[in-house]
Amino acid sequence: MDKDSKLFDDKTFSDLLRDVYTNSKKKEAQIDGLIDQLKPMIKSMTDASIMVPLVKEYMEVSVKNDDNLIRLTAIVQRLLVVSDKGASKDELGLTEAERTQLLSEAQELIDNSK
Repeated sequence: MDKDSKLFDDKTFSDLLRDVYTNSKKKEAQIDGLIDQLKPMIKSMTDASIMVPLVKEYMEVSVKNDDNLIRLTAIVQRLLVVSDKGASKDELGLTEAERTQLLSEAQELIDNSK
C-alpha cells in the first residue's frame, strides 16, 4: 500500500492528508470570521457572557471533527508503514496495548457519534 492507494471511494492517503490540512485552514478562517462578526455586537459583559459560550461550543465541535480525521490519518499511516515493512496485515505492527487502546478509541468515537 502506498500513499496513492485508494482507501475508500476515490480517497487516497494523500487526499486524506489534504482534507485534514484544508479543514484546519478553513476552520481557522471561519472562527476568525465569526469572532470578527461578533466583536461589534459585544457592548457589555452581559453580551460577552452570552456570546463566548457559543463561540466555545462551535470551536469544540470543530476540534472534535478534526480530531476524528487526524485519528483516521494516523491509522492509515500506520497501515502504510506496516505494509512497507512487509509485516503481517493481521498484526498492523501494533503491540497488544496499542491494539487495546485503538479499539477503545474507536469505541469512544462510535459512542460519541450517536
